[in-house]
Amino acid sequence: MQVASNHYQIVKDSLTGKRAIDEQTFASLSVLTERLERLKKLGKAFSEITFSPAVEELRSRQNTMVAGQRR
Repeated sequence: MQVASNHYQIVKDSLTGKRAIDEQTFASLSVLTERLERLKKLGKAFSEITFSPAVEELRSRQNTMVAGQRR
């Protein structure tokens, strides 16, 4: 349970400016994204769960960074 809360805490602290947005932030965000997708597959009751707009923006930044690194 400690590890799960660490991923949440890392993303939260990155969003609030308590820590830098870095590779660890994006690694934790990837773990949380994977967990959310697994949760959604459990049933219709979970299908409408989404990340906050701030987390979605962070995810888009991650996608932009990854695309920029592939060039």
